[in-house]
Amino acid sequence: MAGLRPIVKKEEQGMKVSDLVKEFNLTVFSGEEGLENPVSGGYVSDLLSDVMGHAQEGEVWITLQTHQNVMAVASLKDLAAVIIVKGFEPGEDTVAHSNEEGIPVLGTGSETFEIAGRLYQFLNRGAG
Repeated sequence: MAGLRPIVKKEEQGMKVSDLVKEFNLTVFSGEEGLENPVSGGYVSDLLSDVMGHAQEGEVWITLQTHQNVMAVASLKDLAAVIIVKGFEPGEDTVAHSNEEGIPVLGTGSETFEIAGRLYQFLNRGAG
């Protein structure tokens, strides 16, 4: 699977990062300025090169990576937010970069499979 792509683009319906925080009870580590970023879909990968090559603008990236290069890629791809899984927390440099870029870094104790499935269902509510 090349990524988590919704059937219906919810950004047209006003889906924002803050909606995901509320729906999934996500921890906001940083980048609060970007909580109103529109969300167009999701992408799941722990390989930075994969995300650089395939993630699309406005998507939420789900990963277990916590280092500052995550924010470099998120910024390059103009992603809506990053969700870090398994209760991992971002490093200080990641938090600082997130705040500079206005791209939220969020956290969950859930496994990647679970949060990806829940995000997919949430983004596709009412589709087809």
